[in-house]
Amino acid sequence: MEPGLQSTAGLSPSVSQLTSTGRAGRVSEGLFLLEHGDHPRVLLSSFPDPHVPLVTVMKTWVCDSEQKVEIFIPFLGKYRPLTGRCCQTCTPRSWDGFYHAQLSSLGFRNATQVTEEDTRYRGWLVRRLCGFLAVWDWKVPADTPRDLPERVCRSRRVRDVAARQARGSGGNSESRQGWKEKVLEILAGIQAPLSLPVLRLCGWVLLRLLSRLFLSVQLHRGQLEMVLRAATTPDVPLVFLSTHKSQLDGLLLSFLFFSNGLGVPRVTVGSLNCSPCLRALLRCLGGVFLPAEMEQASSGQDGGLPAAVLASYVEEVLRSRQPLLIFLEEPCAPRCLSATAQEWLAPVLRAVRDGAVPDVLVVPVGIAYDLAPDSLQGSGVHGARPLSLSTCLWAACRALRRRLGCARVDFAQPFSLQEFVTNTLSRQGSAGKPPEELLLPTLFGTHSSQPHSERAEPEGPAPGTAPGWEAETKLLVTRLGLHALSDSTACSAVTAVGIMSTLLLHKHRQGVRLSRLMSDFAWLLEETLVRQHDVGFSGQLRALVLHSLALLRAHLSLYHLAPLGDVLVVPKVSVEACRELGQHSAALLPVFASEAVGACAIRALLLEMLPFLGAASCPASITLSQDELLHKTLLLLQLLPPSLLGLQPCQPLDHQSQDILDKLIVCGLLEAEESENEHWLCDPAPRRYSKGQPWTEVDFTDSDSDSEDVCNRCFKLREPEGSPGLLLFLCRLLSPVLQTYTRAAAFLEQPSWPQPERPTQSLALSTLRTFKEMGVLEEAPSPAGPLLHLTEPFCSSEGRGKLRAFIQQFVQP
Repeated sequence: MEPGLQSTAGLSPSVSQLTSTGRAGRVSEGLFLLEHGDHPRVLLSSFPDPHVPLVTVMKTWVCDSEQKVEIFIPFLGKYRPLTGRCCQTCTPRSWDGFYHAQLSSLGFRNATQVTEEDTRYRGWLVRRLCGFLAVWDWKVPADTPRDLPERVCRSRRVRDVAARQARGSGGNSESRQGWKEKVLEILAGIQAPLSLPVLRLCGWVLLRLLSRLFLSVQLHRGQLEMVLRAATTPDVPLVFLSTHKSQLDGLLLSFLFFSNGLGVPRVTVGSLNCSPCLRALLRCLGGVFLPAEMEQASSGQDGGLPAAVLASYVEEVLRSRQPLLIFLEEPCAPRCLSATAQEWLAPVLRAVRDGAVPDVLVVPVGIAYDLAPDSLQGSGVHGARPLSLSTCLWAACRALRRRLGCARVDFAQPFSLQEFVTNTLSRQGSAGKPPEELLLPTLFGTHSSQPHSERAEPEGPAPGTAPGWEAETKLLVTRLGLHALSDSTACSAVTAVGIMSTLLLHKHRQGVRLSRLMSDFAWLLEETLVRQHDVGFSGQLRALVLHSLALLRAHLSLYHLAPLGDVLVVPKVSVEACRELGQHSAALLPVFASEAVGACAIRALLLEMLPFLGAASCPASITLSQDELLHKTLLLLQLLPPSLLGLQPCQPLDHQSQDILDKLIVCGLLEAEESENEHWLCDPAPRRYSKGQPWTEVDFTDSDSDSEDVCNRCFKLREPEGSPGLLLFLCRLLSPVLQTYTRAAAFLEQPSWPQPERPTQSLALSTLRTFKEMGVLEEAPSPAGPLLHLTEPFCSSEGRGKLRAFIQQFVQP
């Protein structure tokens, strides 16, 4: 160890530091303000002037696409964005539904903090038993009907499928009784009636467990009020579409719904391999499972009787207005729409299109943890050995010995599924070209000067693979799932651990002093809030930084700098540390996705200009063309799926590329350069007298003659004030995704095992899907399952080399 460096055992702030209130002071170049309330919070501002009024400035205007745009400027922590507004393109009529501007001022509540105010009783004994009494008073507004088996057997869909199967056996009474028993058996495997005593007992146990696992489980009062208003809509059920961060998510959300008056939801259980005992317990608590036949069958096969029973059951759940919770992803593959989610979304969509229910209100849900309870992920959840009840209890005991920080659940604005379907079908004829026709000409140099700005849906059904109605349903299911996944990701709060991991992994890989780390933490916090993303933490700046470092202590090395009185924070170089920091920092990618794509496009342009730059090292001397910048941005957007970046899949790529360019200008990376013919029109400098009238040289017509000038705009590359190294930081933020694509291209050229670094499952699946859509790989059936083969253009090393070079131009090492 170097002289003057002393290892620090740990940094652990007290809880009182994180919840102190009523103070204000200066941090670095900004101010911080702590507010009173149930959830005291500190937000930072770059306005150190004490005479600036403590108000929220809001501006509204209508953009070119005739959408209302609201810009909020936060001042000194007086504004905290209410995230999760619905899409104006797909659901414009739902934009003002169940939303009120004052909802953002209702504050937060800790769902695990139960007092005597939450019960009907008062007294010293109530204060000691308030948790048990509160759970016993929780109500169940709706449940599935008691004659559910008879209703499912009488449904037209089930009878039609059973009739087709009975024709082969002659249609006698024995076969008729046989299919009824089969229907009841399938239905019993899907669900079970709710058991109120078991629900209340498990609710009390969960209340105790969650209060031990987390410092707090935060819930926005305004978002909760918005969902409660939506729940009062007559004859319209609620369907919650949530992200999936941990195997604890189902129990957590069920507990939150039950304790806040939303009822006990029916929670879909994905690919969790459960023992019969655990499966029976989860069904009594509201868990629903796919039929075993549908889990084993491939997605392209007809589900037969199990699919009909599942569709009829979903219709009855929606008719009874019982909440349905569907997880859109798997914990091991974030931001990738799972096959299980598509199986559950399909009957919901069919129920609306068939008229079983007049409409469904879809509520995207976002979940954020400081540290996700991942104890179950390493215990054979996806393996051949089923997960037993004893394994869950042992995992809970192990988790109690580990600090997990805070948790946060966010609800986005509900939107009408009927409206979404209508608007999606109206735009179906404007589908763009597949990525194979967009990127392959660019790779082999046969493309036109401008790339095609439309891209087809990456996961939609291929033409002719199913009848028209089924193909249309699959397309709607895919678009609904991807759109809801984007909305859920956008409304998820950013955690303090996520900000800290991003700084350590992408900005200070070689180490940083604690004082500098606090300043950068404040900078990244402010940048996150300006981009309309909320954060899931509160407290004093120093306490928040120490809290994050304490949770990441196993992956950091801390040294005390004796002469300076500071602490040196150095991330460990192990594979486990890089993977852990990468998982936490991935939550910041949707916040800066647009700027990161633009930064990587700038890097690709600079790489092409490098041989011609010479000795010019000043960024202000580099000029970039708008056409070339939009061209590179479009190529990168065509390569990466929108769900991986957290972008809305309904927006055309040319709109997204122009939006990216605008955001690069706003953040200060680009500065527009005026051309020579633009100067004299607004130049007040005196000019020589001319006999002709000066206004005769100005074009007052409505022609588009200036379109060429607009297309030929140029921008100067500059470094924003107060954000040194922003371009490099944004490029590194997207580098884990692009490096996975690069390693996949290198693996095609020269397979080698083991791989130097194991990517996450979501990145691996995204890379495989992109290569199949681009025409790099093709699927061929075989007795052992589908096999992947290289297509003809990439059988040669030259074609594979061009693919690797195309991806590598965007990668920042």
